[in-house]
Amino acid sequence: MSHLYKRCGVIVLSLLLLLANSQVMAQDSSANAGGAAAAPAGGGGGGDVEKGKTLFTNNCAQCHSVTADKVVGPGLKGINQRAPSKDWLHKWIRNSSAVIASGDAYANQVFNANGKVQMSSFPSLSDADIDGILAYIDQASNPATTAGPGDPKNSPSPGVTPASTSGPSELFTFVLVALLVVMLLVLGVLLVIVTILSKAVSPVTTTEGVQVASPFGQQLKENLSKAFHNSTLRSIVIWLFILVVFKETIDGAYSIGIQQGYAPKQPIAYSHKLHAGQYKIDCNYCHTGAQKGKNATIPAANICMNCHGVIKKESPEIQKIYTAIEENRPIEWIRVHNLPDLAYFNHAQHVNVGNVACQTCHGEIEKMEVVEQRSSLTMGWCIDCHRRTDVNTKDNAYYDKLVALHRKESKEPLKVANIGGLECSKCHY
Repeated sequence: MSHLYKRCGVIVLSLLLLLANSQVMAQDSSANAGGAAAAPAGGGGGGDVEKGKTLFTNNCAQCHSVTADKVVGPGLKGINQRAPSKDWLHKWIRNSSAVIASGDAYANQVFNANGKVQMSSFPSLSDADIDGILAYIDQASNPATTAGPGDPKNSPSPGVTPASTSGPSELFTFVLVALLVVMLLVLGVLLVIVTILSKAVSPVTTTEGVQVASPFGQQLKENLSKAFHNSTLRSIVIWLFILVVFKETIDGAYSIGIQQGYAPKQPIAYSHKLHAGQYKIDCNYCHTGAQKGKNATIPAANICMNCHGVIKKESPEIQKIYTAIEENRPIEWIRVHNLPDLAYFNHAQHVNVGNVACQTCHGEIEKMEVVEQRSSLTMGWCIDCHRRTDVNTKDNAYYDKLVALHRKESKEPLKVANIGGLECSKCHY
């Protein structure tokens, strides 16, 4: 037995030393990664280009690509060189119908070459807005060549966290900890078995002082009987059973009404992976209420027809939309994310004021063939987000006094929880 205990101690000590060494390696690799990524990123693109990217995504990306590939309308690569002039582009984007009606030769050529599909007009865009869009198209359609390892162009963009290289070391540490726990459990079970067997085969001294080996089965039966009748052991087993049952009951009660992972089959096989992922259609183009009101709203059939009145008309799934329009009935989409009536949630408040991305609550929607509920959407989940999220107070005079008062009491950034994000009446009224 003493040799067994010594061997167990050596194994445990070796695992602990190996675990400590792996943690040091993980820290070193993290430090090296941080040092390699410490170089400041060079500024790229101006404000007009960034604004143009946003305007292009929200207004143009549904029908045009920045490459030469045709979507609904022609690809826009080299549009500045193809068009007669920049002034002509300003007029065309604001009101293409008027330019065509004026008899402009190039406008009619473009119109006829694209199946006489009428382009949407954007009269609200200013010259600066259109110039930003055109600058973004030039930049996106002519990406810079790949830079070498020491080139500043390889530096991460401002605000983008460099990818960590410590992942494998962290995984290695986790595996080692798991193996150590399993090894300790196995050793414990082995020690218990060895102890019981040693007692079972130990000789028994008779009244005459003679040691006689009792039958193994009898000794094992007696030891198990003693263990069963041990009040302390029985109490431990009973309490463990009660705690397990209690935990399962609580978990079951808390899971009532939670639909995490719910992914119903929709009446039309709409792929977010194709539309939002591959074609990069902005979420707000279809869900028009997300920036304006409480509900994101379900897209109307006419939004689908903005594109599918021209492309993929023969698809069986698209024909379902045509049938719904002809029969003057709505498409009966099945709701996936559904909060209880006792809770109030406003999309516009989170999207416009909080700048919360759709993926924060809905998951990587641009990678889903079938939409599913990724987050639990429980009260605890929402409260935890309010406790972690910083309020965007930059260049917003509305928060100046709140920030000043907050800084008198804390050096931490102003959180949503500090401005009423944990008040019951905010969500339950």
